[in-house]
Amino acid sequence: MLRISLEQWRMFHAVVEFGGFNQASLGVHKSQSSIHNAVRKIEDSLGVKLFSIEGRKTVLTEAGEMILRRSNYLLEEAKKVEAIGETLSQGIETRLKIAVDEIFPRSILYQVLEKVSKQFPLVQIELFESILGGANEMLENDKVEIAISPSSKGTGFSESLCYIAFDAVASPNHPLHSIDRKLRLEDLKSHRQIVVRDSALTNKLKASEVWLKAEQRWTVSHIQSSIDMITKGLGFAWLPLSLIEPQLKSGELVPLELDGHTRRSAQLYLTFKDGDCLGPVAKSFLGELRMLCMDLPDS
Repeated sequence: MLRISLEQWRMFHAVVEFGGFNQASLGVHKSQSSIHNAVRKIEDSLGVKLFSIEGRKTVLTEAGEMILRRSNYLLEEAKKVEAIGETLSQGIETRLKIAVDEIFPRSILYQVLEKVSKQFPLVQIELFESILGGANEMLENDKVEIAISPSSKGTGFSESLCYIAFDAVASPNHPLHSIDRKLRLEDLKSHRQIVVRDSALTNKLKASEVWLKAEQRWTVSHIQSSIDMITKGLGFAWLPLSLIEPQLKSGELVPLELDGHTRRSAQLYLTFKDGDCLGPVAKSFLGELRMLCMDLPDS
């Protein structure tokens, strides 16, 4: 039998979060006496002192800091249990929010969304297109349930999904195509490179693999802007092959003949916080996505 209830743990955390017993009382709309009693119950049960008073400040003791770290996990797991219960009680979710990096192949994404929509015709799907760290940031901030991102770091469970191939390309009339030999990376540095910025507001990913520290650089927010600029002869860039197939076929874009480093690849990861909290629609999306990505090259 547990000697300390979840409510008492919540009161302890409230004192820490709001910076004192009086502030916690206002923050969680409980009387000061009930909060004091909850904290005293924990202290008596564990035989430790959780707080000390320094001047007008209520601060954690060394034991209190350790208990706080341990009890964080307890409350987070309790929240997950509640979330799972809500999912089970609601049955099929009415909305699915997904963050997808712009380099992911559109054709596969659209096929998956169409299959899910046919299976669940009333579900509303919200798609957030992102660059680099943006998808994981939205997942961490609970703005989406599923993220497809070039990074496996962040909140939740990550699995390798696929690799995306990139080529360095420019318009056929770009000066780089007039150099009568295979190009070195130094040749590229003297020309304008079009770079797509990270859509994350914090914890941005390093883009050293796609930026050569060119003397001239234009930064845009979307890959399509980069494609448009390069097609018009305004620069060069490494672009995902799946997004520039029409321009390559029409000759609007031509791969640069490089001496090595002719093709690059980026790994994409599928990330979600807790599989048990996902409803039938989200699980269907994951299943269809994994199935179609099995046919993509491994690297």
